[in-house]
Amino acid sequence: MHLKCLCCFASEEEQTKTGNVNNDNNSSRDYPWEIYTLKELLRATNSFHQDNKIGEGGFGSVYWGRTSKGIEIAVKRLKAMSAKAEMEFAVEVEVLGRVRHNNLLGLRGFYAGGEERLIVYDYMPNHSLLTHLHGHLASHYLLDWPTRIRIAIGSAEGLAYLHHEANPHIIHRDIKASNVLLDNEFEAKVADFGFAKLIPEGVTHVTTRVKGTLGYLAPEYAMWGKVSESCDVYSFGILLIEIISAKKPIEKLPGGVKRDIVQWVTPYVQKGVFNHIADAKLKGNFDIEQLKSVITIAMRCTDISPDNRPNMEQVVKWLKGGNLVNRIKQIPNNDEEIETKQSNLKVLSENDRHVIR
Repeated sequence: MHLKCLCCFASEEEQTKTGNVNNDNNSSRDYPWEIYTLKELLRATNSFHQDNKIGEGGFGSVYWGRTSKGIEIAVKRLKAMSAKAEMEFAVEVEVLGRVRHNNLLGLRGFYAGGEERLIVYDYMPNHSLLTHLHGHLASHYLLDWPTRIRIAIGSAEGLAYLHHEANPHIIHRDIKASNVLLDNEFEAKVADFGFAKLIPEGVTHVTTRVKGTLGYLAPEYAMWGKVSESCDVYSFGILLIEIISAKKPIEKLPGGVKRDIVQWVTPYVQKGVFNHIADAKLKGNFDIEQLKSVITIAMRCTDISPDNRPNMEQVVKWLKGGNLVNRIKQIPNNDEEIETKQSNLKVLSENDRHVIR
């Protein structure tokens, strides 16, 4: 990881005390980003004013801004400087500097100096998928059926690029609704690469400390830290069901019992009553055959066994209508898998190794 290089860039920038590095300077270097000055980003965000805040998470806050050139930007400001924060900053800049795809959030540049670590992105005016499914936009703007399908396909294509075209291949490790951003046309942009893993050619998996979000984690990753591209596929399957149903990945039931979204959807699939899965706010305005297809794909992606899951190239092909499987494999016909999932949830909630955000 190029953490040392990033610090060198920051030192040079602090010494020059100029505005944005100009395009001529950028083009003569071996990195594709701009290095912003703190002064420029303070001016753009009104000194990180509360009114400019558009998001917040375990990492820190995101602010809307406008540069002196009139360009709208989003600036992620890490909450506190630590070795962990430094590494997430370095990983995200490293990964986003490597990739270029229409369905991945674009990196504009960064600032690294003193106690500040700031990452600058393209601004996404329609915010995150989470805000439309569960947040403040859920009651103001209805994502219609074609838009949901387009978001699903775009997200899948972004992931397929990371897994199959990026060199080295990249595992995201935190696919979820809040990390799918939407542009002016509601095109999906996969975002937040702070947990990403770069996988060398020929390596199928690595074992690592578990990070991610409860409800989206593949069982083998949650339990043993075994991470592979298949873990992202599982998370994407959860996201697919969430897009279609507007249900949260984990739901609290009376008595404190938790039920995950796969447990919720499985009985409907087994009984063939797919129409009960669709978001009630759609009021029946969806293609039932397309609904069946998408849920079929989601169930394949969330198979308990990683070997039975498709890869993201197959998922993209299926979502676009090519050679969709005609039956659903590995849907539990008894309580064994559900009991396993409940056990996994208990371990996850009690195990403080996990970074749940």
